[in-house]
Amino acid sequence: MKNKKSAKSELRSALLKSKSAFIFIGLFSMFINILALTSPLYMLQLYGRVVSSRSEETLLMLTLLVVVLYLTSGILSVIRSRVLVRISNKVDSLLSARVFDSIFMLASKNPGMATSKPLNDLAKIRQFMSGNGAFAFFDAPWMPIYIFVLYVFHPMFGDFAVFAGIVLFIMALINQSATKKHLLESSKFSVSSMNYVNSNIRNAEVISAMGMGTNIKKRWYENHVKFLLSQTKASDKAAFWANMSKTLRMLFQSLALGLGGYLSINGEISSGMMIAGSILMGRALAPLDILIGSWSQFLGAKESYAKLNELLKEFPENEKSMELPNPEGKLALEQIYVIPPRGKLPSIKGLTMTIEKGDVVGIIGPSASGKSSLARAMLGLWPLKAGKVRLDGADISQWDRDKLGQFIGYLPQDIELFTGTVSENIGRFDKVDAIKVVEAGKLAGVHELILKLPKGYDTVIGNGGASLSGGQRQRIGLARALYGNPSLIVLDEPNSNLDDVGEQALLQAIIYLRKKGTTVILITHRPSILKVTTKVAFIQDGVLKMYGATADVLAKLSGKKKEPTKPQSSPRKDTHSTLTKTIESTTNRGASNE
Repeated sequence: MKNKKSAKSELRSALLKSKSAFIFIGLFSMFINILALTSPLYMLQLYGRVVSSRSEETLLMLTLLVVVLYLTSGILSVIRSRVLVRISNKVDSLLSARVFDSIFMLASKNPGMATSKPLNDLAKIRQFMSGNGAFAFFDAPWMPIYIFVLYVFHPMFGDFAVFAGIVLFIMALINQSATKKHLLESSKFSVSSMNYVNSNIRNAEVISAMGMGTNIKKRWYENHVKFLLSQTKASDKAAFWANMSKTLRMLFQSLALGLGGYLSINGEISSGMMIAGSILMGRALAPLDILIGSWSQFLGAKESYAKLNELLKEFPENEKSMELPNPEGKLALEQIYVIPPRGKLPSIKGLTMTIEKGDVVGIIGPSASGKSSLARAMLGLWPLKAGKVRLDGADISQWDRDKLGQFIGYLPQDIELFTGTVSENIGRFDKVDAIKVVEAGKLAGVHELILKLPKGYDTVIGNGGASLSGGQRQRIGLARALYGNPSLIVLDEPNSNLDDVGEQALLQAIIYLRKKGTTVILITHRPSILKVTTKVAFIQDGVLKMYGATADVLAKLSGKKKEPTKPQSSPRKDTHSTLTKTIESTTNRGASNE
């Protein structure tokens, strides 16, 4: 992984890659601000030369020159705006994939805490970079130019401009102090409210069936009201100071005109300088006025920047390691300890076991004994508190996840299919290989079922797609796990939603995989599926109690002596009956989360 120093500067590095473009914008801003002197200089020439000489030719030439200068300024402003938009798009293109990956890393480490908000944070930064607030930051450094010209007109003009600038700057600080707390609260309540709605949408059927809708809505609304109140307070304060700033800027501009009138009456400046000074005053204070008006957007972008920086720092980009040979499926667990995300106690405690290539291992034990935690640790999905998980001798963290995923099959307890066709889901959203997709469908025993869907393998499922039963989702999920002939397959409760036909298809698939030498790990509460295993591991309270040949472990668990059996034959019915009672009797005894 990258070191912390480089991870800290990842956002900044993305911005620095556009350093030359920022310099280009700075130069354009310089010319734009110099050209902003056109109006007051034109005014000086009108009163100083045209009015006194009454020369129409001079008026025409000056006017044509002013038109050209204004057109030039307009063209430069358009180009500057377009460049800023492209810089913001470049930053987005450099970081969006990293942010996306970091969200999924966070989801693996802390399930339930990850949301798509970091992508919204990136969008906030992009929008601010291409908005008026960013222009104000480029224009503000040129304020001294206008103030210098005002000093050239008369020192009192310059002093007044400095005073007005200080007042507006103080107002900007007050605006930040007054709105920051409420903006942070508003953001927090908004995220909380959104997450609450999303979690309840996924359980809409349960909510509707048991009449929980009103209570759920009431709780959501309480949080939503807090969000509205915080946002209202922030908006009220921001609007107050923004309007005060605008009013004061207009007032200062008018007072500058009055000051110019006073100086003109006393013969210290010309009448042209009087009007030009007022125009310059407005131009000098304009960036501060824009900054105050866009302060809430600036604070939002600043907050998003800090959050993204922290996220990318916590999950730095993995450096490309040397490519390892394709895994064969030998798995070794060396004294591993696993603490579930947001948990405090280990769900797996010092577990050591070796799974040879081609083994079909059944993992059994009471509920909450750590079986699913073990599955996630085996696949490198959950970080280990201690110990090592090795695949073909290499620490599983050394493998490139995208490459390793091609040789892994995984069917979790909670099966999620994604928006897309059946074939895309089975083919893992890679370029669809029809032969491999159908092969996986047949191996999972779901081919005929898929053909009965409205458009067969081209049927769209997921959000807005066909509605599938739990058993159908599980069998399509199994086909996805089997796709591409993986070397290691982990199936967590693969028959929990299957009927007799589906379970028979599952058994046949495992027998086929065993003959091919594929390593298969079966986590189950149903001992009936253990007849196709070669080894069984019994886990209780996160500790490996027994591990060995299927017949030996089942005999010990059932309290009976091992009876002679043919190779690969299933244990006797009475043994399974006793085993079922043994496992189910401890169902609620587990102390650790799975």
